[in-house]
Amino acid sequence: MNTKLASRNENKLRELARVLGDWRLELLDADGYPPEEGATYYENALAKARHGVKFVDEGWVLGEDSGLEVEGLGGGPGIRSARFGGGDPVGRLLGELRDIEGEGRRARYVCELVALSPSGEELRGTGVLEGRIAEEARGDEGFGYDPIFVPAGEERTVAELGNEWKAENSHRARAARDLLRAFNER
Repeated sequence: MNTKLASRNENKLRELARVLGDWRLELLDADGYPPEEGATYYENALAKARHGVKFVDEGWVLGEDSGLEVEGLGGGPGIRSARFGGGDPVGRLLGELRDIEGEGRRARYVCELVALSPSGEELRGTGVLEGRIAEEARGDEGFGYDPIFVPAGEERTVAELGNEWKAENSHRARAARDLLRAFNER
């Protein structure tokens, strides 16, 4: 099935394409993506999918929004994760958590996917990966906050665990599997 990802992020495309293999996923080449101003990941993902549908005659359009929620920051940066810290979000996050230990470093990655068909059918998938924030950045695979996110039950960061691990276990992979279940049950 032809599917366009309403995004310019090649890393997200690669992650989702591994789980949604039969969907022939491609980035949507479009301008004017809506700003991420929704109150939830779902609202932002839906806005992207709705924008993308305007450019597609057939197949589905997939909107995605994701973020990192940290206990010690009251659930932040949350839906503002992509804009948190400007050019150095990892450095800013580590700086803000400098004096926070234990439960305050608990965190979770959240991903919401919304798929829209040209006829307006909507499907959703949600994925969560629980963990904690490391004391320092480690590893060189993945992207975003992966060098400081340690999944529950692990001692290494996602960036140390690597792209193969991430392809099976990330919040985005979990959301994609949830979306596939919704698609197959419709």
